[in-house]
Amino acid sequence: MRNITVSVDDDTYRFARIRAAELDTSVSAMVRDFLERLVEGQTGRHGAETERERRQRLLNAVFEDIRQTRGSFRAADSLTRDALYERDAIR
Repeated sequence: MRNITVSVDDDTYRFARIRAAELDTSVSAMVRDFLERLVEGQTGRHGAETERERRQRLLNAVFEDIRQTRGSFRAADSLTRDALYERDAIR
């Protein structure tokens, strides 16, 4: 494994350390993960997949799996409208 040196301004370093602590990791691990994703091609517009892009990608995968296994995803396939809103209990 190789070591690299990166220079950043004091504010960037301070915020990176805070973020690393929030994620229970180190700044080095965050940089390493970023570079690995960059090399693997799993990157967004500016070289890193944003959290929003990652969530959207995962949601798309879940919905695609549902479409392939069930053909559709509708509550009406499982429940009647009355059962859904428990209207028989109100009457």
